[in-house]
Amino acid sequence: MTDQTQRIVPMLAYEDGVKALEWLCKVFGFKEVTRWLGDNGRLSHGEISIGGNLVMLSEPSPDYLGPNHHRKVCRQADKWLNVSYVINGVLVYVDDIEVHFANAKAGGAEILSVIETGGPGKRYRAADLEGQRWMFMQLEPTNS
Repeated sequence: MTDQTQRIVPMLAYEDGVKALEWLCKVFGFKEVTRWLGDNGRLSHGEISIGGNLVMLSEPSPDYLGPNHHRKVCRQADKWLNVSYVINGVLVYVDDIEVHFANAKAGGAEILSVIETGGPGKRYRAADLEGQRWMFMQLEPTNS
């Protein structure tokens, strides 16, 4: 492992991995890196990147059901999925939070919070097409 190796790589499961991969690139600004399909046409392994950092995606089995499904059928899941903060989600740093927010909203992301300022910078929270939760943050410049 080199000093440039990404030490933590989020791995997310989707009911429709191909659709999710394409949606995440279009709406959240990721770039597709890898798309391996199984004989059944399902995504066995996908990689997307932003700022040189990877997120892995897959369809673990035809029986997998994502967060949106659980939100509809399980009252407890609906409660914790409605918490405004990201729980079991991914934090992504972006260069321009206002532009990213506008693109996500226009692309159909479920906006969980407007842009907030505080702490280390500006941030907003959103859910993707299957209910996976994301936080996007633009750090404030430091005075060095």
